[in-house]
Amino acid sequence: MNKEIKEQILEIIGSALYTPLAPNELFELVCGNKEHLVKDFFKTLCEMEECYEIFVSKKGKISLPEKGLFVRGTYSASSHGKFGFVSSDEGEFLIPPALTCGVMNGDKVIAKRLGIKSKYYGRGNEAEIIAVSERAVIEFTGELEGFYSKGKLFGIVRPDNERLNFVATIVGSSVKAETGDKVVCKIVKYPLFDGDRVTVKVTDCLGKHTSREANYRAILREHAIPSYFDDIILNEAEKASNELICVGNRVDLRNKRIFTIDSESAKDLDDAISIEVNENGYTLGVHIADVSHYVRENTLLDKEAMSRGTSVYFTDKVVPMLPPALSNGACSLNAGVDRYALSAIISLDKTGSITGVQLQNSIIRSCVRGVYSELNDIIEKGDTSEFCPKYAHILDDFSSMLELYHILAKRASDAGAMELESDEAQIILDETGYPTEILKRERGESERLIEQFMLCANRAVAEFLHKHSLPCIYRVHESPDPEKIRAFSIFASNLGVDTSTIQDFENVTPKALSHVLESAKELGKGEAVSGVLLRSLMKAKYMSEPKGHFGLATKLYCHFTSPIRRYPDLGVHRIVKAYLNGETDKQGVSKLSKYAEKNATESSQNELRALYAEREIDELYKAVYMSDLIGKELDATICSITSFGFFARLDNLCEGLVPIESLGAPFYFDEASLTLSSGRRVFALGQGVRIKVVDANIVTRRVTFSLVSADEGDVVGYKPILVQKKSPSSKRRNVSQQKGKGQLYRGKGKRGHSRKRRR
Repeated sequence: MNKEIKEQILEIIGSALYTPLAPNELFELVCGNKEHLVKDFFKTLCEMEECYEIFVSKKGKISLPEKGLFVRGTYSASSHGKFGFVSSDEGEFLIPPALTCGVMNGDKVIAKRLGIKSKYYGRGNEAEIIAVSERAVIEFTGELEGFYSKGKLFGIVRPDNERLNFVATIVGSSVKAETGDKVVCKIVKYPLFDGDRVTVKVTDCLGKHTSREANYRAILREHAIPSYFDDIILNEAEKASNELICVGNRVDLRNKRIFTIDSESAKDLDDAISIEVNENGYTLGVHIADVSHYVRENTLLDKEAMSRGTSVYFTDKVVPMLPPALSNGACSLNAGVDRYALSAIISLDKTGSITGVQLQNSIIRSCVRGVYSELNDIIEKGDTSEFCPKYAHILDDFSSMLELYHILAKRASDAGAMELESDEAQIILDETGYPTEILKRERGESERLIEQFMLCANRAVAEFLHKHSLPCIYRVHESPDPEKIRAFSIFASNLGVDTSTIQDFENVTPKALSHVLESAKELGKGEAVSGVLLRSLMKAKYMSEPKGHFGLATKLYCHFTSPIRRYPDLGVHRIVKAYLNGETDKQGVSKLSKYAEKNATESSQNELRALYAEREIDELYKAVYMSDLIGKELDATICSITSFGFFARLDNLCEGLVPIESLGAPFYFDEASLTLSSGRRVFALGQGVRIKVVDANIVTRRVTFSLVSADEGDVVGYKPILVQKKSPSSKRRNVSQQKGKGQLYRGKGKRGHSRKRRR
């Protein structure tokens, strides 16, 4: 498509004075007598018609489509794949089952809105798919039912992803696989309409369909997580890492008491800290590995890092963004060795307010490799801690850091920065990689100290770049949707939580929501309320425009402190170094702005991909672990309620579904209060239950519970529940009694995921 011709066509037909013209007449207006443009013009016109950017009448006249008739967006299939929704700039539109046109989950689509008189029209906006502009599903994994004929594999494959509502037919493949294996399939032919055949070629066999190893590999393939680096990338990284360290024009900070604090297992140490106390307050040094020195823009190494976007942290291993020669070697701020850094020297007054920041190309030498658990032990036990000798030379500095940390934490709390309760599981594996124990991961004061210092540095750098009118890759968390906050307010009020601070849903503040969270904690309902609020907030993302960070209650924020494992941080470093090197003239700023926009877009996509993969690997290991507990009764807490049942969470953070059809009576789902009720029997968030483990499916990564009993709660009219099987006649009688009194839910579906948001 010729972009210049397209823009001219749109400009002409978009004019208020335009009357529909035939293609030849439009050609004369756009191209005049330039006959060499005939082919380009009509090719562009055809492609614009295929994309529904123009409309051609029965008489052959060209005009713009009726305003609002067509919508462009991303298709999200329902949990069973039979219908879905299109999310677009114009809103969200329901796509009924008969009108999906064979589209698949994640596809970029064009949909035509349905009129009110349509037979499909319901309570909300509805549309039908008329075209796919970009396919999201190129390959998928599934269970094979196949046979060989003349050395070629034939048969069918059932996708693992239930949102892919089809059974694929295999064309001849040479891959060796058997019925019951999990295979990787590449789509050869996409469906043209609902029920049309999907044809695939098997490209790889991952092992037995129900094995842990095959499902692990399938998750990596599904989310395009590369498990290795090409030799050419490894060689480039090795060459860069062998460069000799020299001071050059850097600020030499090797005589400063600088040290790292990280987990015992961490190998990629990308941040170190230092502190000085003065009469005005504090000087906090946050020294970050200078990855941009080794990973130069537009090199193969840089392109590989951008395509990965982030290191991915799985239960049993790390898939790094950079090769180990850099991530664990030359870039890692290991103790006792010289390292290049980009240092943010931040001046703070005694109230924790930032009064100034200096950014420096530096060379540092960490004096000790601090470990969270060891420093937490010192905080708890003081001089009696066995780790005091190791840290004797930095204990005074660490004491000052604790002092500053408490000041910064209080300042953040006063500003309204939200502390959402969201626990993380620690999965313990044996030497064979089998999960033997799952614990709730604990965060001590030293972890929170480092988090607070990194937040301070990220904010200081964002404010510095904005003050100097420089581009930046901002970390943005936009204000929540007023309707979602309204629904959250109703839910919290029904629990007895004080919601008086969030009456103005259009202008809700993080401080107002923090007050609600505090009220919920006082009532012992902090976890339930925090989980619902988390799902009511927008998702954080990267943008080249400063739109604020709602959750942190700050207007300017970026990621600067982890360039070994996050590509946006590397991009921010490049912008800072361009400023330090005097490369921010008009042309330089223009180039950096384009880079920031591209970096932000790709990094947001890569972050989601990594997040989903990490979550699914965790759920796989949890399902494997829970498979050994089938038949056991355990105590749990209701953590999520849906129209098809409720999810209960064990103390080890493993969750399972109690299906609504297993409860023995028709239940009504109240979306406002997030409860399931049947007469005086009520299930609510935060309620204690006794469950039995019924099933743990490794392929779907779903755990199913049955209810044994429920604790007495504080829901109006609630009484302890003991599950008893009802006779079929009793069930029928209950259903008939409920008709007309509310909507009954017995459907099945897949719960939404929830995990601590990456700030």
